[in-house]
Amino acid sequence: MSSPVDAFGRPLRDLRVSVTDRCNMRCTYCMPAEVFGPDYAFVPREEILTFEEIVRVVRIAAGLGVRKVRLTGGEPLLRRELPSLVRLLSAIPPLEDLALTTNGLLLADFAQELREAGLHRVTVSLDAMDDAVFRRLGGSRRGVADVLAGMEAARRCGLPVKVNCVVRRGLNEGEVLPLAEFCRSAGYTLRFIEYMDVGNHNRWQGSEVVPAAELRAVLDRRFGLVPLEPAAPGEVARRYRYADGCGEVGLIASVTEPFCRDCNRARLTADGKLVTCLFAAEGVDLRGPLRSARDDRELAEVVRGIWAGRADRYSELRGAPRPDVRPKVEMSYVGG
Repeated sequence: MSSPVDAFGRPLRDLRVSVTDRCNMRCTYCMPAEVFGPDYAFVPREEILTFEEIVRVVRIAAGLGVRKVRLTGGEPLLRRELPSLVRLLSAIPPLEDLALTTNGLLLADFAQELREAGLHRVTVSLDAMDDAVFRRLGGSRRGVADVLAGMEAARRCGLPVKVNCVVRRGLNEGEVLPLAEFCRSAGYTLRFIEYMDVGNHNRWQGSEVVPAAELRAVLDRRFGLVPLEPAAPGEVARRYRYADGCGEVGLIASVTEPFCRDCNRARLTADGKLVTCLFAAEGVDLRGPLRSARDDRELAEVVRGIWAGRADRYSELRGAPRPDVRPKVEMSYVGG
């Protein structure tokens, strides 16, 4: 089956699958506690896709050209029996990369089982090395040590670990060098991400974005940076190796250096909507067709049509004189 391309000629290669909209942290840029409190109405469990339904969508997407799948949330390790889903997905032959993004708090309990099930690698969100800053950003009573324990458990069982840090001015830009120092010494790959206007509740202000150019200058002054070529088409991070050869660091600059023209990602929400941009207003329902009598060929044509009609380039238009200010899908639904 031929691979679809969208309105700008971008192929579908990468699928992010949210397995739950629930999380055990309340990060200020994703699920601020004042909105996602004890009475917040999460998606009812009967509306969440089953493992069999997720596998069916991924198998269809693989037939349309998807080669990378990343499991996200919310916090994906809150989904019961997640290693069973990993085992099912790892058996889909066209997939070349099966990854997981997690806050790391539960990773120590699951790393070995995930590796044995066929997971290829893990990305851990860690926005500070200082416990007070970590708790203020993440709304968690647990500390950095819990995340580091999960990362070490993953490494011990053979799972490569990458660290993501969202940098927000006035909150954690002072953590950039401590994080870089730690990841260099520990051997973890690190990515710094510009604070983005994802969702509707994080009260995003452009003044709180620390531009990638500024971060690059800070890191270059301390360590010396040597640019690296992209590892794959559609790679979102600008990668650098440290001048002394001790590891690498990357910068993801969706705000100041948009990469829409190379974006080849789609996202599947926990309740079965296919979303074609991180900043989309809504997704297209696949749960209905999945639970009807449609066969895989019919579903493949639905997915093909959604991707072929895609014309998203929000980040390139963000600074336009009349920017798009419509509501956006919450980050906790699409997993970043």
